[in-house]
Amino acid sequence: MRRKRPPGLWLVMAGALLAVLALLWGSQVLKAFDYVSPWKGQEQMYKLDIGWPKIPEYFTGQTFCVAVDSLHGLVYVGQRGDNVPKVLVFSEEGYFLYSWNDTVEMPHGIFVLNTATDSSVWIADVGTGKYGHTVKQYSPSDSKEIWMAGANGTSIGQFKIPHSVTVDAVGRVWVADRDNKRIQVFDKVTGEWLGSWSSCFAEDGPYSVRFTANYKYLIVSQLNINRLAILAAPLVGSIGDCVMIQTIQLADETKPHLVDVDMKSGAVYVAEIGAQQVQRYIPLS
Repeated sequence: MRRKRPPGLWLVMAGALLAVLALLWGSQVLKAFDYVSPWKGQEQMYKLDIGWPKIPEYFTGQTFCVAVDSLHGLVYVGQRGDNVPKVLVFSEEGYFLYSWNDTVEMPHGIFVLNTATDSSVWIADVGTGKYGHTVKQYSPSDSKEIWMAGANGTSIGQFKIPHSVTVDAVGRVWVADRDNKRIQVFDKVTGEWLGSWSSCFAEDGPYSVRFTANYKYLIVSQLNINRLAILAAPLVGSIGDCVMIQTIQLADETKPHLVDVDMKSGAVYVAEIGAQQVQRYIPLS
């Protein structure tokens, strides 16, 4: 008897991505998914935009993270490598605009915050120099550093590879402290430590942390176990303990690293560590 071939990797990845998008787009608890036939019984929601970016050759290093500035139509890409620009800035249409390096050693997570009173770029840096193991806030207009916290260590307020950073609707900064296997939370204005979560990360540390559009859930990627964890976001006040709502088990080859969502258009940007590229998935409706 001939052995059946397993489904192609793209089918597995497409199925996993669709499951994530179901939560991002509809803010619903994710349902079990059939990876053998990922589009079975439901309409295709996204397609790959093969024309983004216009000139992929601007990716000269390892692309480790991506963030979307929906308000200004900008996409920030963090990359690693010797003698390469650490932060690339593209237009929403995919045109390269500019790059910068100031006080950035090894970017590992980027987040863009846009509110009525604040617009800033947040970078988690895992470098080994004086700017490493920190989380920093930059002004998008001139790339000037305006906030920095952290140091290498295991104590409160210290990090061992701060892998990803995001900010919620009430001004709390959430940092995926990967090798300490925890998420730490700070006040955006004062820098005060507000609490941490660790019980959800006994198997693997958090790699990426992002909120859904309604801020009811956090999506956390765990690369070594190929898993996405959906956590309940706490209300204003005490951080409390983490509550895992659901998990999505991905294929071994997936290795979920970092993602970001355009909250205006619904487009999902995925920084792929193996392919050394960033791809965009756009909604069809």
